[in-house]
Amino acid sequence: MIRLALRNLVQNKTRLLVSVGGVGLALTLVFFFDAVFTGAAGRLTLYIDRSGADVWVSQEGVRTMHMSASSLPASVTGEVAAVPGVEEAIPILYSTDMIQAKDSEHVAYVFGLPRDATFGGPWKIVDGAARAGPGEVIIDHSIAASAGLRVGDRVTVLGQELEIAGLTSGTSSLVNSVAFVTMDDFARARGQNQVISFVLVKVAADESPSGVAARIGQNVDGVTVQTSQQFAHEERKLVKDMSTDIINIMNTAGFLTGLAVVALTIYIATISRRKEYGVLKAMGARNGALYRVVVIQALVSVALGLFTGLGITLLIAALAPRVSESLVLTVSLSSLLRVTVVSAVIAGVAAALPASQLARLEPVAIIRRG
Repeated sequence: MIRLALRNLVQNKTRLLVSVGGVGLALTLVFFFDAVFTGAAGRLTLYIDRSGADVWVSQEGVRTMHMSASSLPASVTGEVAAVPGVEEAIPILYSTDMIQAKDSEHVAYVFGLPRDATFGGPWKIVDGAARAGPGEVIIDHSIAASAGLRVGDRVTVLGQELEIAGLTSGTSSLVNSVAFVTMDDFARARGQNQVISFVLVKVAADESPSGVAARIGQNVDGVTVQTSQQFAHEERKLVKDMSTDIINIMNTAGFLTGLAVVALTIYIATISRRKEYGVLKAMGARNGALYRVVVIQALVSVALGLFTGLGITLLIAALAPRVSESLVLTVSLSSLLRVTVVSAVIAGVAAALPASQLARLEPVAIIRRG
């Protein structure tokens, strides 16, 4: 039966290509919307993921960076560093601010680091210095390019004019970027000489981040301690909760549109083969066999369209950063599984409906109508 379904499916190659192409383009739309949102969500925790810290220490009750303000006494850094299992503790200052230059503004997560920090700074420099000095700032090169800036130019960050010392790569998203200044410049701009935002912790080689995190929580008062994985999870959860309605509306609209096209394509492809199905009935094929042929052909068309749509989306994902580094597309496994299952169900139903109509007709009537 499978061989018969496949032979009938490839009999008209033009019709097959149109069917697979329609399904593929529809599923590309579904994959694209989900990939854009997944990629943007991944960039929101980029600094947490790439900071090099194993553990994050924040003000008590503060579990995220986004929409939060963490304020700790500078003395906490020494207390954390004294906890067994801590290899190194680095204090940082953090704020959301604007990079202003040449009549343009760009939202940025600004981090103030000690000049001797061994981690927590930019992880990929494409031009200029790897560390900001006094009166300097490091920004993302895509932001600099869009504003017509280069190393040596001046921008306003944290209300003070700073010189661009270096340009990073991979630190921008559709909504913001990351910038680095010295802790002294940050503290002077904010008037926070004895206050820090977070303590980044590197644990000893023979220690586990979760074990050291628990130890810090027991030995240091007034803090919330999380591993980097926990901190990133909380950040993604917060952003997802804040944008759930908008994302769901856009995702659902794209998903339903794509699946509607899939259903219509499969329905038309099934109807267009009614003459072949009439011949099968005339040859003695039972209705059950007819249904199986129709469903198999629909599932094969969807499978080919799924691979086509996924391939187009992956190609767009590979090319998008060359057009704009801020546009990152990520195809998640959960998205692939969801689209596969729902598409298969839609295809089966869309094929079975016209097949049920054809099954009730006499073979001669089907051939004549074909």
